[in-house]
Amino acid sequence: MTTPATSRPPRTVVHLRAAVAIGVVCALISAFVLTVPLRGAIDDERAFRAAVACAPGDRGDDCLWTVTARVERTERKKGRRSASFWLYLDQVDGKSSRTRLRGHEAEYPAARPGGRVDVTYWRDQIRYVDFPGERAYTTADPRGDWRLFCAWGLGVGLYGLGFLVVTAWWRRRHHISRRAYSWQYGTPLLGVVFLAGVGALAPWPTGSPGEAFLVAGAAIPVVAAVCAVAVRVVRRGESGDDTVAVTPAFPAEERVFPGVIVGEVPYARADGMLAAGPTGLATTPDPTGAALRREASPALTPVRARPPYRTDPKFPDYGGKALVLECEDEGVPVLVVTDRKHMRWVLGALRRPAGVS
Repeated sequence: MTTPATSRPPRTVVHLRAAVAIGVVCALISAFVLTVPLRGAIDDERAFRAAVACAPGDRGDDCLWTVTARVERTERKKGRRSASFWLYLDQVDGKSSRTRLRGHEAEYPAARPGGRVDVTYWRDQIRYVDFPGERAYTTADPRGDWRLFCAWGLGVGLYGLGFLVVTAWWRRRHHISRRAYSWQYGTPLLGVVFLAGVGALAPWPTGSPGEAFLVAGAAIPVVAAVCAVAVRVVRRGESGDDTVAVTPAFPAEERVFPGVIVGEVPYARADGMLAAGPTGLATTPDPTGAALRREASPALTPVRARPPYRTDPKFPDYGGKALVLECEDEGVPVLVVTDRKHMRWVLGALRRPAGVS
C-alpha cells in the first residue's frame, strides 16, 4: 500500500535546521566561555597564588594586606543550597566589613561576637580569615573558579558538537530506517547527552583545565564506539516487517479520544478527536464527540498498524506514542493516527476482519 505522501515533509528539514542552529549556538557559547571567562579565572588564580604581602603602608591591588578585626555578629543565610554564613566585622582601622564563609558556624568556634580575627584582602576583597590556629577561605577565594567556566564550556561545547555530528550522520544515513522516531537516531543523541555530562563533570575532580580536556577527549572515542555498536544492534532489530500487532477491542459504547484521519477522503480531519463506537468511526473537533462529526465510510478497510514514518504527512505524535493504521477506502490510501493505547478501539470500530494484521 502506498501512503498519501512520499516526499520528505517540511518538518524534517525544520528539525535538521534546528539541530544545526543548536549546534552552532552551543559552539559559539562554548568558544566564548573557554576563551574569556575561563582565561580570566585562570589568570586571577595564578595572580592570587603568586601574591605576596604588601609593603608597610601599601595596599595595592596585587599584594596581600592584612588587618585585625573584631567579630560583631554572624548571620546564617536561609535558602542557600551550600552551607555558608556571613561574618560581620569591625576592623581596627574603623572600617566595617562583612564576608561570607563556607560551612556552618559550628565549624569555626572563634566566629562568635567579640572574637578577634585577622582578615586578608586582595584586590579590595577579603579572601581569607585567620582564626586562632585556623585559616578559613571566603567565597571570594579565586582558587578553583575556573572549574565552573570550564564545566560550562566543555559541557555546552560537546553538546553542540554532538548535535552537528549527529545531524551530518543523519543526512548520510537517513535511508537506514523510515521510522520517524527510530532508535538509530535516539542512540547517538543519548551518546551526545552522556558526552556533554562527562565534559561538565570533568573539571571538578581534576587539577587544571588541561586535565579536564584530556578526560573529556578520552571519553569521545569510548562514547563513539559504544554508539556505533548500539546503532548496529538496533538497526538489525528494525530490519524486516515493522507491522505492529494490535488486538481489536469492540466498543459496547462510543469512546472519544485524540486522533486524526489523513487522506483524500471527505471525513479526513488533521486535528481533533476520533469517536469509535458500535456504529463505526468518526472524526470530530468536539471532546464529547457530539458536534461537527464526519462519519468514516463503511468501505474503510484496515490493512496494518505500524510506527510513524518520516515520509508521512504531518500529524500529532501524541507524546511519541503515535501509532499509524494504514487503511484503504475503495483504493484510496487513508491513515488513521492515534495513541497506541487507543488503536484497539479504532480497529474494533472498523469491525476489523479476523486474521488481518
